[in-house]
Amino acid sequence: MIRFYQGNRFDLYSKSGVFVDPEYFEYYVNRAKTEAAGVKIAGNIITCTESRAQKCGYVLRKSGIIVIKQRLETPEVKYHRQQLERLDKMSKYILDRYTEVASDNLSSEWLTETVDRFNHPEKYHAKASEMTIYELIELYISKKHLVETNARVYRVLARAIGRYEGYIRATDPARKNYTFSIHNITREDIENFSSYLKNEKSLSEQYPQLFERLIAHNPACGRKGKNVIQERGDNYIIKERAHVRSILLFALEEGLTTNRPCDGLKIGTPKMGTPYYITIEERNIIADTDLEAKWAELSDEDRENAKKLLKRTSFKTMMEQRDIFVFHCYIGCRIGDLLRLTEANVNGDMLVYTPHKTKDTEEAVQARVPLHPKAKSLIEKYRGMDEKGRLFPFISAQKYNDAIKVIFKLAGITRKVEIRNSKTGEIELIPINEKASSHLARRTFIGNAYFKVTDPNIIGKMSGHVEGSKAFKRYRNIEDETLKDVIDRIG
Repeated sequence: MIRFYQGNRFDLYSKSGVFVDPEYFEYYVNRAKTEAAGVKIAGNIITCTESRAQKCGYVLRKSGIIVIKQRLETPEVKYHRQQLERLDKMSKYILDRYTEVASDNLSSEWLTETVDRFNHPEKYHAKASEMTIYELIELYISKKHLVETNARVYRVLARAIGRYEGYIRATDPARKNYTFSIHNITREDIENFSSYLKNEKSLSEQYPQLFERLIAHNPACGRKGKNVIQERGDNYIIKERAHVRSILLFALEEGLTTNRPCDGLKIGTPKMGTPYYITIEERNIIADTDLEAKWAELSDEDRENAKKLLKRTSFKTMMEQRDIFVFHCYIGCRIGDLLRLTEANVNGDMLVYTPHKTKDTEEAVQARVPLHPKAKSLIEKYRGMDEKGRLFPFISAQKYNDAIKVIFKLAGITRKVEIRNSKTGEIELIPINEKASSHLARRTFIGNAYFKVTDPNIIGKMSGHVEGSKAFKRYRNIEDETLKDVIDRIG
């Protein structure tokens, strides 16, 4: 069963269509029956006898709490792992649709239909002649097997198109029934939509009542409480134009339309700033800093600012996140992959995993990273500490990013770096601690590795980039030492 609720506002139920063996539940509803079978429950954690753990394929900690993992992935274990991933995707799909529906329309019937749409998308695909741009986007997401982060990008685009349609209908008497139709859209429509995106912020201020209605039906973002139009730079517009083109070319390839509005359409090239990352020396400073001592040295103002970032994150948890960041710098994976790593991904002195971003595509690659002795020591330090059997006791991705900013401040890593303002396009000098995040660990791994070995294929094998990846090239930053070496060679 799926339960979807928010405080006293709503409480909805639906069948999920996902079936698993009860032995793989982390929590049993029937405590008496569960304990009679030899399994004792402590909160959401299962404890059991050693023989029971071995039968289930679990590994016991010394404390008696099991870690739900298995060294050899049997077909049964693989099936249940896939069901867990399916439930995770289903939950995110429900949340995405929730941002698009008025609260008055929320009901168990809505939840049942949403789950059914997730499980059986083919039932909801309209005939080609009747397909809307929104149905096309959902078809594109399902056919391309987009991971959730990428799917969210296209659903944000769909909501922007919805607001654009509503704006045209409300402001142009000659187009009161205007739709961004995949069969009738022209190159001029795409250009006009791009102009709308660029100016949507100022338009929303000019027509506040109109946009209040438009946003109610097509939220400006997926976060409740932050439903406002944001100012957008050229790079954002270029990316959205590229997404529109991808959708429309897909419709053409699938035979859903004969319309070719993208012929002759120029997308543009995003302007990227110089990649920045921390040095090996700075990484080591972060690893060795006595955070507690440095906290005591902070000024009252800096301490208050740090508390605002950390919120209710304890000092102990912040130090754990420091260790996770340092480990992250040694392996260079994406944050989504880091959060999923378990001891099953550790094969001797090698970390092996399939990046989630590419796992469902033809370009799927397996990342293999030799573990540095310091990385191995961190794995050992936190072995068995995470209730979900992961390598480390993670907190949410946002709290992790907030903790990293405070950690950089405490470690004294505050040098200024050049960052391109995504809205104005201007280059600004910003303290690196204010922009530090989990992705900086990935850039640190790749940037420092590239400085030592310039073959992108070798580094790509460890970072999980597909061969020839354009994104990978952005990580390359020519160090001053490299430039000096060139001058020395020609001097």
